[in-house]
Amino acid sequence: MKATAAPTTNDATKRYFTLAEANQRLPLVRAIVSDIVELFRDVTDRRQRLIDLIERNQLGSKRVASPYTEELEQMQADIQTDVERLNVFAQELADLGIELKDPNIGLIDFLTLVDDREAYLCWKLGEPEVGFWHELTAGVQGRQSVDDLRPQPRSQISNLKSQI
Repeated sequence: MKATAAPTTNDATKRYFTLAEANQRLPLVRAIVSDIVELFRDVTDRRQRLIDLIERNQLGSKRVASPYTEELEQMQADIQTDVERLNVFAQELADLGIELKDPNIGLIDFLTLVDDREAYLCWKLGEPEVGFWHELTAGVQGRQSVDDLRPQPRSQISNLKSQI
């Protein structure tokens, strides 16, 4: 199987990566994904604690006045601010042509071409390099070693680029 790259397709946001290109971007991607995983877990924990507080104290009801209402509203606003930060991080990845698949474990995909069909190069936070790929419909369960991929000669990539 061959992994190839093309600059962009007619869809300006679509970008194909070679294995080498994906691995080149890992230092930046690793930093962004680390921030996402850390913030996502923090937001999830704080959101659950807030829900528990509201349910336990029945502070969610408009009829119940509480001295903590203002504090709870601030907690909700802080969580929303951090959700917006998560969206900014995810957009940074998207701007690089990278898809965030799971913010909890730091799973991302780089679009690639394998034997002239679209597939994903798959990486997860904690892995030293991009070591897996999968079909578009297979998901993480269908990950296969990149050792099965053969680089395509640059002349074939140029021919492919002219076809797109």
